Amino acid sequence: MTGRNENEKGSITLLGNQNTKYSQDYSPEVLETFPNKHPDRDYFVKFNCPEFTSLCPITGQPDFATIYISYVPNVKMVESKSLKLYLFSFRNHGDFHEDCVNIIMNDLIKLMEPKYIEVWGKFLPRGGISIDPYCNYGMAGTKWEQVAWERLSKHDMFPEDVNNR
Repeated sequence: MTGRNENEKGSITLLGNQNTKYSQDYSPEVLETFPNKHPDRDYFVKFNCPEFTSLCPITGQPDFATIYISYVPNVKMVESKSLKLYLFSFRNHGDFHEDCVNIIMNDLIKLMEPKYIEVWGKFLPRGGISIDPYCNYGMAGTKWEQVAWERLSKHDMFPEDVNNR
């Protein structure tokens, strides 16, 4: 990892590891962080996972989605390979769409205590209907708490084009 000394790398063990194990079960413990080199500046980091899969908890049928994660980092940031492995671990996890996005958000809040975060799942239709749950969080006592309420209260008033189905 060019440009970062050992202290700045945090506890990253997966990036560059050629012996990566892909968990077949929900695995929040795979998530890793590294220090934010710009904690005095507010900025968004956005991840798009167009190949997210989970299982319906009732039928066991697969569900497919694009998961969007946007956050404003505080002191720690999530490492992208660990996030990929974490999202992959939902492959055999049975939960409703709404639960999946809330679990992802809660795990990331616990991991890195971001100033702000939102998770949006755009699931492919099954049974003739698609479900697109959205959740967000703003750190209590900061301007981001109000931003979270504003974004949630106005969410999807002007829906964008959905191009994953």
